[in-house]
Amino acid sequence: QVQLVESGGGLVQAGGSLRLSCVASGRTFRWYDMAWFRQAPGKERTFVSGMTSGGGTTYVDSVKGRFTISGDARNTVYLQMNSLKPEDTAVYYCAVDTDNRASPLRSHYNVWGQGTQVTVSS
Repeated sequence: QVQLVESGGGLVQAGGSLRLSCVASGRTFRWYDMAWFRQAPGKERTFVSGMTSGGGTTYVDSVKGRFTISGDARNTVYLQMNSLKPEDTAVYYCAVDTDNRASPLRSHYNVWGQGTQVTVSS
């Protein structure tokens, strides 16, 4: 069973950067699709970026050119977030789809981390 632990969140001014990390125990990310989602207060949890087991990446339009998803061989997946905006404020979650459906749908992800808070001040 995969377990996920996120870190790297914090408070940053608009225009700043943060790098989120997601460390997995169990099988490595090379086996599974994984993604970053975020949930702002009072809103639904939505897809931000995903990386397939084959290394393909996708991004929601609002973060394209600003966020980069990547992984390493040590079971860690990153989300580099640059040019942050106040509307990026949310709790960020990493998630794994053990069925590898290359999907942005929240319901397709069956393993979740606890989340890390990102707050961007204007």
